[in-house]
Amino acid sequence: MNKAQYLTLLGALVLFAGLYFGFDTKTDKQKTTEQSRALVAESTSFETLLGDAKAHLSNAQSAEIAVAEQKAGDATSDEARATALKELSGLWYSFGQIPVAGGYAEQAAEIENTDASWSVAGATYYNGLVTSQDPVVRSYCATHAVKAFESAASLAPEQVEHRVNLALVYAENPPPDNPMQAVLILRDLEKKHPDNASVYNALGRLAIKTGQWSRAVERLEKAWSLDKKNPNTPCLLAKAYEGAGNSEKANEFTGICKSDR
Repeated sequence: MNKAQYLTLLGALVLFAGLYFGFDTKTDKQKTTEQSRALVAESTSFETLLGDAKAHLSNAQSAEIAVAEQKAGDATSDEARATALKELSGLWYSFGQIPVAGGYAEQAAEIENTDASWSVAGATYYNGLVTSQDPVVRSYCATHAVKAFESAASLAPEQVEHRVNLALVYAENPPPDNPMQAVLILRDLEKKHPDNASVYNALGRLAIKTGQWSRAVERLEKAWSLDKKNPNTPCLLAKAYEGAGNSEKANEFTGICKSDR
């Protein structure tokens, strides 16, 4: 697996790790402002995002992108084109242009049409959502993340994590007409899958987000009892216990969190 493919896959792998603690890669204020103006003036589209992102590349980065684009253009099969699109996604991700990376991941998913490829696209868009402060970019990423995770869930309904991820997108960007949608999805999943740790992790995260510390501890302890191998649960538990004022337990789980990293 080359660097570009790894970075694309990273979009999916960091989703749960980044759900509470966030992702470190951010564009600077000037990029965000200019990108916002471009999107408002034209339309919220992949082409608009791509054009603006290209304007911020260095000469070396532009050359890398040109080579990758040529490879995608020269692809003679769906498999080769999907691979090239994943490489493009990885490059843009490494350049900090996460919404554009999501766009290419989505194009690859449309070709492959597997739950795994849609999940990668959704996770990449989710990272674009949580790392942007711009409402236009956030709306764009949220809309496409929802599409991606819904596609993944329809292809593999037995994979609870796809629905969990969908709920977390709604939690980050609540629909104005249904602000409780994330909670409703997760409560339904809890009834149907009472032994799934990822559901309780997500419920715990929502409780942390709203400052319901005792409820967060309860849900996350449930997740921890179900799966001691999940590296994200102790990190969330450390935050929950800190908020609840239990420094001893917070330090205990902080130690476990760091040892898993």
